Amino acid sequence: MASNLNSLKAKKFLSMLPERQARFNEGKAELVEIEDNAMALAKALHPKRQYLKIEKITERGEDCRSYTLVPDGEKTKSLAYFGAGKYLTVFETIEGMPVTRAYSISSSPKESLEGRYVLTVKLVDGGLVSKYIFDNWEVGTEVEVSAPSGNFEYQPLRDAKKVICLAGGSGITPFVSMAKAVADGDEDFELTLLYGSRSYESILFAEELAELEKKCDKIKVVNVLSDKGVKVKKGDEKGLLTAELIKKYAPENEPYSVFICGPQQMYDFLGDELLKLKLEKKYIRHEMFGEFHNPSSQEDYPEGIPEKITVKVRIQDEVYTVEGNSADSLMQTLEKNGISVPARCRSGECGFCHSHLLSGKVYVPKQLEYRRLADYKFGCIHPCCSFPLTDIEMEVPTAK
Repeated sequence: MASNLNSLKAKKFLSMLPERQARFNEGKAELVEIEDNAMALAKALHPKRQYLKIEKITERGEDCRSYTLVPDGEKTKSLAYFGAGKYLTVFETIEGMPVTRAYSISSSPKESLEGRYVLTVKLVDGGLVSKYIFDNWEVGTEVEVSAPSGNFEYQPLRDAKKVICLAGGSGITPFVSMAKAVADGDEDFELTLLYGSRSYESILFAEELAELEKKCDKIKVVNVLSDKGVKVKKGDEKGLLTAELIKKYAPENEPYSVFICGPQQMYDFLGDELLKLKLEKKYIRHEMFGEFHNPSSQEDYPEGIPEKITVKVRIQDEVYTVEGNSADSLMQTLEKNGISVPARCRSGECGFCHSHLLSGKVYVPKQLEYRRLADYKFGCIHPCCSFPLTDIEMEVPTAK
């Protein structure tokens, strides 16, 4: 090899220089952007923002509405595809303060390819964003949302072929999307839905679910009604979503998964009931909780916590000191004081609000504890589900 290199004569290459220099001079000093198929697909599936407008509003009782969203046609031409069970984060500005809320998509993945999402919003007593939506969203209103997010979707390598879905109230929304996906052939599993409601009048998507059950033999819908005076129809159940009821509809001698979505009280009740099933942990799937309230109701919440606390927060070069209540999460305290922070799921799952706890102690409900071991080591928290036990000093990234 050395002898071959020594045989090369530099003078042979000198004659090439003028021609090469001329080609350089003729060229343009611009970076050519070449987007490969992988990057194009990534941008289509995971846009930073989607700009939509409301095409239709469907009333679902006095305190629940479904909003059909379509692309605005300018900033957003087409919708990002998603797996049934995902949610969208809605971005709004209320009285000058940016806020976010996550809502499960109740339309099917197929419908996103046809140019529409459906978000179903239940009016929450005292809820800041849900009230704003009910008061301000109308046909034609422009809405800014995230890409579809979340992990509450059927995963063939993890989940069993037979799935028992436990829904309560507006927690039905991701299961409507899943049932549609099964009926469309986009998902391949058997779905048995145990839907807890107080009465037949309070059932959401009753007609749609009945039609899906008729359309596809892989779907079974059982309404579980809790009001004492209600008369239960054939095929439905009376009472609560208990372990015994789950066993009644679960397959025998073969694995099954349990998917759960509903209000906080439902999760609290099911905690002990699910232990009775003795399922492998991977077969129990929870949807995000949404905002957690009343942490002192939890068994492991410490005693003697002061009601009033002080929070000192550093955001880049700005430092704020505010007063708060130990019953509110750190995120709620900051937002109530007009300080905007990064937020998506508001359930500790996505990690978007990942922050650094400089001093003080916090309580995190065990069902919302998604932190990694490194987070404990370096003092990192998720403000959306961290409740102050003492005065707090923390560092938070800027809202995006």
